Amino acid sequence: MDMDEKDGIETTEEESFAELFEKSNSETTRLRPGSKVEAKVLKISTDWVFLDIGKKGEGVMERKELLDAEGNLTIAEGDTVTVWYTGSVRNELRFTTKLGAGAAANAQLEEAHRSGIPVEGFVVKEIKGGFEVRLSGTTRAFCPFSQISLRRAENPAEFVGKHLLFRVTEYGERGRNIVLSHRQLLEEEQRGKREALKETLKEGTTVTGTVTRLADFGAFVDLGGVDGLIPISEVGWTRVKHVRDVLSVGEQVSVVIKKIDWDAGKISLSLKDTLADPWASVADQFPEGSYHTGTVARLAAFGAFVTLAPGIDGLLHISKLGKGKRINHPSDVLKEGESVEVKVDGVDREARRLSLALAEVSRAAEEEEKSIDSFRQQATTSSKESMGSFGDLLKAKIEEKG
Repeated sequence: MDMDEKDGIETTEEESFAELFEKSNSETTRLRPGSKVEAKVLKISTDWVFLDIGKKGEGVMERKELLDAEGNLTIAEGDTVTVWYTGSVRNELRFTTKLGAGAAANAQLEEAHRSGIPVEGFVVKEIKGGFEVRLSGTTRAFCPFSQISLRRAENPAEFVGKHLLFRVTEYGERGRNIVLSHRQLLEEEQRGKREALKETLKEGTTVTGTVTRLADFGAFVDLGGVDGLIPISEVGWTRVKHVRDVLSVGEQVSVVIKKIDWDAGKISLSLKDTLADPWASVADQFPEGSYHTGTVARLAAFGAFVTLAPGIDGLLHISKLGKGKRINHPSDVLKEGESVEVKVDGVDREARRLSLALAEVSRAAEEEEKSIDSFRQQATTSSKESMGSFGDLLKAKIEEKG
């Protein structure tokens, strides 16, 4: 700490520090190296950050710990930070966010193992089973592949060359055998976020998240500290064969929370519920008796599903596919991907069902019905005309007799 600055701070705050230290001596003794504290930033000076650590008093930490790669502060006065107690120096309670480089940090690695203080490391390279990590400038350590991230690292090379925080899980042979875990810190951070999100995430609400991973069965979405799953059936109103055809990693999406099970750590999401329901206007778009051209989406033993519009499928029952002949399977007549013209025989909006028939067969039946109706009309007209002529003749005969 700069001496002039240090003297200035001490003249204004020395009394309060000494008084506080004396009054809370019984409380500060509870702080042991490695104790984790949530502290509020009181003041930021050129080299130091002064912290309010609650009933335990006040503490300090080095300002450089809170700078990013460009040298900019990552916090502001009034913010809350997670710190670890390292000890008392001249009646000052010293804290850190991590153990960094240098001989002093190297000497404290064993204490970091005992107390759980995070250590900063540089991922040097991939080796058998994991990564070689350099600590405190020259100390070598090992991080297994399974401990570098929350999930299995699909591309381990992406971690090489990065500075990360680790927890020392094993310390042996006086520092010659050190095993690290970055995952433990990520899990701890995730647990904290999960507790905070329990107050805000509710079933039925719409939230925004980021797609983190795609699988055959759905997509995982980060909701700000916890992941939820969009099952493939909830990706869209249309039938989705591959999630990657609709979503991509890193994409921002709005989803509806369908179900939350905090005990099991599962959150079920729906992208479909944020989209317009195509069935809301199905009766107007596809009224009973109308003709449309669709695409055969899927064949089943009992019939063929035909897509008429995104999210709107109708069923051509197998009994309506043979044109009067019995067939064994819809594939005897149709194939997936084929374009086919159909007639809407029935609409059940509540059940989300459309009953279809082949347009060719329906038109033939309609033409036949029209022909029969026409014949009947002609026959009726002829009969009336015949009766009319006979009646006229009969009337004429009666008049002659009169």
